[in-house]
Amino acid sequence: MVDRQTIRDIALALAILLVVFGGLYLYAGGWPPLVSVTSESMIPHLEKGDLVLIQSLSRGDVRTYEDNGTNYTSFGEAGDVIVYRPNGNMNATPVIHRAIRWVDQGQPMWKNGPAAPWAGYITLGDNNAGIYDQTSSISFDAPVKKEWVIGIARYRIPLIGYIRSILP
Repeated sequence: MVDRQTIRDIALALAILLVVFGGLYLYAGGWPPLVSVTSESMIPHLEKGDLVLIQSLSRGDVRTYEDNGTNYTSFGEAGDVIVYRPNGNMNATPVIHRAIRWVDQGQPMWKNGPAAPWAGYITLGDNNAGIYDQTSSISFDAPVKKEWVIGIARYRIPLIGYIRSILP
């Protein structure tokens, strides 16, 4: 038989979880509010194993590296770091890279580059030696559409992402 104190303790634990997850959802404006960094492509600003708190696009606009007229920085450099599903594939591991520029359909994706097949973000990992995602297998010749963006990275918690990576 379960005593009253045990029931109260369980209720308190559930209430705390509800407040924490409810607060995360309210801040993020979407789900999931947290993602794990699984590669070294954003070193030195984000490390493999970091847990990153994100906000949905409903909470703010993406500020790109090239549109940085206000000297805004995110994770040590100009422009926002975004989390997106490559090519909109819901089964693919999300990518966390910096938004370099916005291009409209038909504009060159970079200097002397191919025309964008649609409007979207040109993205780049901070540790990828200037190789845009759009010149690699991540998002070859395809800007990142707004609807593929899960959120904008806001804060990092070092190493906690390793725990998130092992959970289903």
